[in-house]
Amino acid sequence: MNKIPEMFGELVFGEAVMRERLPKDTYKALKKAIADGKPLDLEVANSIANAMKDWAVSKGVTHFTHWFQPMTGATAEKHDSFISPTAEGKIIMEFSGKELIKGEPDASSFPSGGIRMTFEARGYTAWDPTSFAFIKDNALCIPTAFCSYGGEALDKKTPLLRSIDALNVQALRILRLFGNTTAKSVISTVGPEQEYFLINKALYEARRDLVLTGRTLFGAKPPRGQELEDHYFGAIKSRVADYMADLDLELWKLGILSKTKHNEVAPSQHELAPIYSTTNTATDHNQLVMELMKKIAPRHGLACLLHEKPFAGINGSGKHNNWSISTDTGINLLDPGSSPEENAQFMLFLTAVLKAVDDYQDLLRASVASAGNDHRLGAAEAPPAIISVFLGDVLTDIVNSIVDSKKYNKKEQGYIEIGVGSLPKIPKDNTDRNRTSPFAFTGNKFEFRMPGSAFSIAGPNFVLNTIVADALCTFADALEKTKDFNATLQSIIAENLAKHRRIVYNGNGYTEEWVKEAAKRGLLNLTSTIDSLPEFKSRKNIELFKKFKVLTEVEVLSRYDILVETYIKTVKIEALTMIDMARKNIIPAGEAYVSVLSKTAKSKMVIDKGISVELEKTLISKLTDLLLKIYRRTEALESKLTEAEEKGDITVEARYFRAEIIPTMAKLRAAADELEVNTAEKYWPFPSYVDLLFSV
Repeated sequence: MNKIPEMFGELVFGEAVMRERLPKDTYKALKKAIADGKPLDLEVANSIANAMKDWAVSKGVTHFTHWFQPMTGATAEKHDSFISPTAEGKIIMEFSGKELIKGEPDASSFPSGGIRMTFEARGYTAWDPTSFAFIKDNALCIPTAFCSYGGEALDKKTPLLRSIDALNVQALRILRLFGNTTAKSVISTVGPEQEYFLINKALYEARRDLVLTGRTLFGAKPPRGQELEDHYFGAIKSRVADYMADLDLELWKLGILSKTKHNEVAPSQHELAPIYSTTNTATDHNQLVMELMKKIAPRHGLACLLHEKPFAGINGSGKHNNWSISTDTGINLLDPGSSPEENAQFMLFLTAVLKAVDDYQDLLRASVASAGNDHRLGAAEAPPAIISVFLGDVLTDIVNSIVDSKKYNKKEQGYIEIGVGSLPKIPKDNTDRNRTSPFAFTGNKFEFRMPGSAFSIAGPNFVLNTIVADALCTFADALEKTKDFNATLQSIIAENLAKHRRIVYNGNGYTEEWVKEAAKRGLLNLTSTIDSLPEFKSRKNIELFKKFKVLTEVEVLSRYDILVETYIKTVKIEALTMIDMARKNIIPAGEAYVSVLSKTAKSKMVIDKGISVELEKTLISKLTDLLLKIYRRTEALESKLTEAEEKGDITVEARYFRAEIIPTMAKLRAAADELEVNTAEKYWPFPSYVDLLFSV
């Protein structure tokens, strides 16, 4: 373990490696191109490519790939070897600047939302020099953006990079107005906490629903779930600890700052939290975290589940997106300091975030919408579907004092008295934590708790960056024109806090009272993906993205189509899997148990015709009724799937899935789960919830 500092980042072509292997002029040219946002000269690119190749080959690497993030939510890669033939029939290892900068993968089978036809196959990958190349699976992976032949973004990285630029420009305008001439850039930073489940691999493979959909479509509630809350932060089981240690080492080799690991609330649920990094890097790293979590699990006889709700009746998994903004000089612009009420710059940035979240609640909600997340958001385990901001008592008091034109009475920092003489007093933080809030201020950052565990964080973060850039732009426009900076600054803060104070809520977001209160405040309650996604393409939001050149109108509309199609396909796969399992496994299992009960009754009567077989008759009657329900509901589900295909328009079809198919699936599950409860364990065809949750 004392070799960890030397091992950390050993598979990354990072700063230290570049300084060591690149000629000084090449290194300076690369850093300048990144800082200026300009393309590299081909001669410089050739020098970098050659150094990358030599470094990778020294580590046994034979291939390179442009590693990109299409709209599937996963990553993609096409591997090419470094070999080039010589006239003597031999080979040499080569890698050119042209190969580094641009690739041409087949784009025909990636989601495009109608941007190009299937037969139009050409797509381009473009090197993102702001994210380090790395080695994975014996290949040099070069992080890239992915676009169509016409230049439209087909990936998640491109709008994220554009949003980072937009936020930088607008935040620098504000800093210059406050006299800050030293900061050259402003970046958003993220630390995405990742929740996941670990179950036995053999049991996972015995559940067709888990294999095909990532969640259990059937499963009776176990006698024990998370009621005792003893799993949360409990001692980590040795098998899981070995997995976590293995995972940490693999992540550290890739320069990923895995910091914290612990048991979560639900049985077999766990969490990994990294140290924050720039949003672009954090997004790349989180994709690798998810990939490695799943890849390493089988080494320990485990399967890793990243679905938002793999088990009904217990907590699902989220991804807490800890977002902040900082200067290149190390100043966190969301750090209130010791006296936030006296920190005008902090208050302006805080006001910008509140304005952004309130003005674009719809867009933030749409950024985390998916079929999987619909099972989680709004449950008493995750943030509600209503967007609100938690500020804590101190900041809320300051906001109220500004809005209400009252003097703020600063509270002295208190101490927590534990009542044990040998233990020290613990200074109180300025605010408690509120785990029911979708968007909570936690000292010097905001924790956006709504993204699902399987999400790419690119989507929520390009939205966050863009909407905050918009608020800062509005403020900068007014401040740059004014002749009285201080008066205008005070007016902007006071007026915007008054207008957007409605978005601040520090109470319990799980209660019905909050739903009613939110409605009174005029806040949106978009309870499902199908309610949320249309907001993404509203004229207001299209104009926002166009204004900051984050997405064109065509790109916005294509993303809407992709997201809706993904929703339909996801639910359809689940419905077809249910039909398959019901017909091939559940109904035959129930029939087999009924047959056993019938034989038992007949055997009893052979021994003694007067013996009671009331138990068998009652069970047979109950099971037969349930089997008939399952059969009819399976037929109904299949019929509704056929009807859905006739809708034509994808929005209409998606609404039909939400209104008709999902409730029919729920009815089928209810009957099957009741059948499981009444069937002897050895006749049930799948591992139960008890097996899945308590066998590791």
